[in-house]
Amino acid sequence: MPPADSATPEYRRIAVFGGVYSNYLALAAALDDARRRGVEACFCLGDMGAFGPHPDRVFPLLRDFGVHCIQGNYDNSIARGLDDCQCGYTDPRDNHFARLSYRYTFAHTNPDNRAWLGTLPTALRLQLGNYRLLLCHGSPRQMNEFLWESTTSSAFLDYLMRQYDTDVILATHTGIKWHRALEGGRHFVNAGVLGRPENDGRPNVWYALLTLAQSASEGLVTADPALQVEFIPVSYDHEQLAAQMRAEQLPDEFVATVRTGWWTTCLEVLPQKERRCGRF
Repeated sequence: MPPADSATPEYRRIAVFGGVYSNYLALAAALDDARRRGVEACFCLGDMGAFGPHPDRVFPLLRDFGVHCIQGNYDNSIARGLDDCQCGYTDPRDNHFARLSYRYTFAHTNPDNRAWLGTLPTALRLQLGNYRLLLCHGSPRQMNEFLWESTTSSAFLDYLMRQYDTDVILATHTGIKWHRALEGGRHFVNAGVLGRPENDGRPNVWYALLTLAQSASEGLVTADPALQVEFIPVSYDHEQLAAQMRAEQLPDEFVATVRTGWWTTCLEVLPQKERRCGRF
């Protein structure tokens, strides 16, 4: 792999998460956990608002912890004052709940925070040792593209790596984490989301921890450390979040997801394999 560009930030241990979805309680817990694990920097792949209550409570945490953020489709829409979230849904029921969520988030996001969202880049490049990382929201080619584990081929991921001249792509948008190691030491990582559980019947949420891991062979440490990807579960007071969602009159379906860990909305976008993992 090529050496790091001196103009590109270089790290050895980072935390990456997507989809905060206004869940400031999970965000605070994840940032505390990442700091305890000794990360050098935290990165948010976008969608600060949506789904949860009190979107303005997210921004002070991001700033106080110095989180590096990019735009997701929600952030882009909020900043530009668009009529919808650009979520990429096609099903009428999915779009119905997306509209409810977007209208609430837009109405409860301070104008200064809307303006700040508009200043964020749509992608970031950085170095993790000799690995070139590209951080995006949905995919490098489209902000709201859904890249699912069951329907995304390794050949397509290899194509994206070549097309965008990178070794590692980090994305989110689907709400379900996954990682695939590719030939040539390349990796695709969906970092998961902090805003809601991932349709597995558990109320915790997830972020990704990327570390350069030294390996030893016959007593010698390798000069080129390997990339280690670990998904970290985050527990938080989800019952408190659910109570606040009810107080804000957000849909009961959203509250049920936070409390049970099962998705009740955004189901039609799921491929068959991912949907079979859920309750509905």
